[in-house]
Amino acid sequence: MLRCQSMENMSCGGSCAAVFDVVVVGSCMTDLVSQAPRLPKAGETIHGHKFFIGYGGKGANQCIQAGRLGARTAMVCKVGKDYFGDSYILNFKNNGVSTDFVGQTDKAATGAASIIVNDQGENAIVIVAGANLLLDSEDLRAAAPPITRARVLLCQLEVRPATSLEALRMAHSSGVKTVFNPAPAVPDLDPEFYSNSDVVCCNEPEAELLTGVPVVSLEDAGKAGAVLLGRGCRSVIVTLGSEGCVMMSVQDPTPKHIAGQKVTAVDSTGAGDSFVGALAFFMAHHPTLPLEEMARRANHIAAISVKAEGTQGSYPFRKDLPQELF
Repeated sequence: MLRCQSMENMSCGGSCAAVFDVVVVGSCMTDLVSQAPRLPKAGETIHGHKFFIGYGGKGANQCIQAGRLGARTAMVCKVGKDYFGDSYILNFKNNGVSTDFVGQTDKAATGAASIIVNDQGENAIVIVAGANLLLDSEDLRAAAPPITRARVLLCQLEVRPATSLEALRMAHSSGVKTVFNPAPAVPDLDPEFYSNSDVVCCNEPEAELLTGVPVVSLEDAGKAGAVLLGRGCRSVIVTLGSEGCVMMSVQDPTPKHIAGQKVTAVDSTGAGDSFVGALAFFMAHHPTLPLEEMARRANHIAAISVKAEGTQGSYPFRKDLPQELF
């Protein structure tokens, strides 16, 4: 169970009663990154030219990016009682993220992701969820105050789907804006994921897996988005990497293409999470902006993230971005 400090010390530094801009219920992963000229084929061993350890996990990535843009953030997650877990909690604190609802367990190791990045910035990733899969209903009840009072809640699928759905229900029923990033995508999701989401944001392969519509063009992205919209969410964004994204909403179901920025990619790992975290920031800080404009600004920020190595380490801070974005 995630135990808020107030349960033990009658004080949680204000986090129990605080209203956060963005609360993320999701995953933490230690990134084990190898860089190589190309991605290996099945059964093949190749030489790489660099290795480093970083911080990742879709939930944590999105939380860190929102925080670096100026959002007041809190993370609800679980890590192991190990070196990587201790290090991750310190990483959150160094990035200004509230850790009152970050739990540690001795029943599983901190989640890990093995990442290979080629010279074109493309990647292949294998994740071992570990402690992430132990986040449960009891933990969510302990974190109910920030979840139900946030401006925006973010959820993904690197923790147990039932946990993400329960968090979405809690927030949605309390009037909190909800963003669902169905990644890694699984077919036959509970329909309530859509009805409890204000925005569903996924990439091309995720959209294809969720809908059965092959996504190889802007038109295909619109078709897949229409299927998702028909399942009950308020808005859909299908991200397309360097091509930007396609979005639509209940109010305007006509697909709109928001072009991406053309940049030279060094490492695309975590770019989608940068986009989602930036989107959540704009939803919290600029709620009257049209979603199309929020997506355009999030595109700009995600494009900057691919110009540097690493995942969270590549995420830009507000002070380093054009101020007209804000």
